[in-house]
Amino acid sequence: MTSWPIPQPMQSALNAARKAADAGEVPVGAVIVKDGEVVAVAANATRSPPDPTGHAEMRAIRMASEELGDDRLTGCDMYVTLEPCVMCAGAIAHARIARLYYGASDPKGGGVEHGARVFEQEQCMHVPEVYTGMGEEEAAELLRAFFKARR
Repeated sequence: MTSWPIPQPMQSALNAARKAADAGEVPVGAVIVKDGEVVAVAANATRSPPDPTGHAEMRAIRMASEELGDDRLTGCDMYVTLEPCVMCAGAIAHARIARLYYGASDPKGGGVEHGARVFEQEQCMHVPEVYTGMGEEEAAELLRAFFKARR
């Protein structure tokens, strides 16, 4: 486990994850930053409205693209509380996110260091720099508490 100081963008992602949990959504939050400025903050929203693509990363990419007026988020960093799934990792590559920082690993559904390992595939169009473990303990505890309350 890597010990990271938790910078403000990851704190914002954790806050978004808490809001998702309060709304009954899986607690995942994502923030996109460009040139030191936050351009998007999103939380999971797959249940209301029903949208299987409503993952925090997907929503943040849509918001940042709209805010910046570009489908290429070159030079942007993404902070997300949980290892992105295959769908989100693919979107991160297509959006050309420069750096990805994530908290908790997801051995069951992750697509970066687990499962399909999207960025390691020859067909991957763009590979961001990836940093893991930032805010890991906080993110993992949010997820554990959320799922424990539902069992």
